[in-house]
Amino acid sequence: MMKSLSNNHQTLILKSAITSRLLVIALIILWRTLLAPYDTSSPLNPNCLLSNSSSDQHQSILFPRLASAVEDSIVWDSVYFVRIAECGYEYEQTYAFLPLLPLCISFLTHTVLAPLVPLIGLRAVLALAGYVVNNSAFVLAALYFYRLSVLILKDADMAMQASILFCFNPASIFYSSIYTESLYSLFCFGGLYHLLTGADNIAVLWFALSGCARSNGVLNAGYLCFQIMHKVYNDVFLRKRASLALQTIIIGALRCICTFLPFIAFQAYAFRNICNGRSLDEIRPWCKYKIPMLYNYIQSHYWICVLVILPTIAFWGVGFLRYFQFKQLPNFLLASPVLSLAVCSIVHHIRLQPQIFFSLGLRADNGQKSSIDSKSSVDTVPGPNVTPLKDKCITKTRENHNLRERKSTVEVDDYLACPEEHNSIQRPGSFHAFIIPCTLHLGFMAMTAFFIMHVQVATRFLSSSPPLYWFAAYITTSYGVANKWGYLIWTYSTAYILLGSLLFSNFYPFT
Repeated sequence: MMKSLSNNHQTLILKSAITSRLLVIALIILWRTLLAPYDTSSPLNPNCLLSNSSSDQHQSILFPRLASAVEDSIVWDSVYFVRIAECGYEYEQTYAFLPLLPLCISFLTHTVLAPLVPLIGLRAVLALAGYVVNNSAFVLAALYFYRLSVLILKDADMAMQASILFCFNPASIFYSSIYTESLYSLFCFGGLYHLLTGADNIAVLWFALSGCARSNGVLNAGYLCFQIMHKVYNDVFLRKRASLALQTIIIGALRCICTFLPFIAFQAYAFRNICNGRSLDEIRPWCKYKIPMLYNYIQSHYWICVLVILPTIAFWGVGFLRYFQFKQLPNFLLASPVLSLAVCSIVHHIRLQPQIFFSLGLRADNGQKSSIDSKSSVDTVPGPNVTPLKDKCITKTRENHNLRERKSTVEVDDYLACPEEHNSIQRPGSFHAFIIPCTLHLGFMAMTAFFIMHVQVATRFLSSSPPLYWFAAYITTSYGVANKWGYLIWTYSTAYILLGSLLFSNFYPFT
């Protein structure tokens, strides 16, 4: 029965994810048909610096009008991703865009979609490959988000509601365009899921891939650090084995390095291409730095942004408090819904169990010690508001816990066995420790978006943060407030999907 329930939920999530992507793509086509774009320069595509093969591909195509329609949809940062997939990294500023998405686009173009090149041309096929990659990645990300939410919330219905909210999130236009949000979310959610189910090495791989998609993917190493901290605490204070703690620290440090390694390797690749073999007169300023980090130089020189973890923002004036100007008030209003939701989400998760939260999950409210072990995917800390449960449910819970201690991985269905005990975050009988790093991650991202970035980017910058959807699901399913705040959340998402697909697809600024 529980397996059937899980399958039904995942089928519903799959349908919702596909429906939402088809809806967004339909809106893009509709608005592109009805309205004239603000900037018509995106179809311009000069020959690659190292090869003229791209121009040869455009000389004889069977459906030029279809090719033109597809190429016209390449707007904003999509221009860079498609260009990199076609010609590689030609200019210094293009190294601000990490290689995972261009590599996926190029691979799909020259394999599965290669027969389409004579029909609509290489650049149109590259764009088509970008849409296929990102929309497919989004569907997989939604499924992983559901599985992750079941583990965290221990409530299948709440997890399903949160996943549906993710499928129709306000930044949906970016998840269906040639942007990195879909790939990043897939590897972020997948990495967290594998980490909670004990597949630590797979989790490290997925976190590393998230860092290949977006620079802020390196922050996912924080989840590994949180796990390491709890393991060390467990080894030192509970098991009294310092040698085991040292082993845990060494292994954990190596895993964190692996998470950072793709980003570091890409910087080394840039150094090799731009700095090696140059005379002192030709060498770029950043090549002379003690730590020649191109990404920092690009952000400060081209985009005026000094933090490594920030995404690429093609605007001027980015920096601490530089955006606090009266003329930017409309942009603050544009970002206010997601920032307000982030603040409420953080406060809500802190108030669940404040003593546990501020102790980073190391101690429970009643003074008991707590730890996390990768072999136990649901390590929770008892809270003060645990109500007496039925004997059968308690027995079932203890049996499930013992079974999980003997397994290195678990199935999602195990958490659906006792819905009364596995309550939602609305009335927690237990506090899942991994809510803490997820909330801290959201808090750091929200502060960065508000104080340093162009604030309107917050809508898509925070769209891959799980606590937002967990709190929104709590709001929409709570009795007494669902009619007011639940409808408001859905109205907000719907309005931003419509507005985003209208403005973004026609080359107007949107988040």
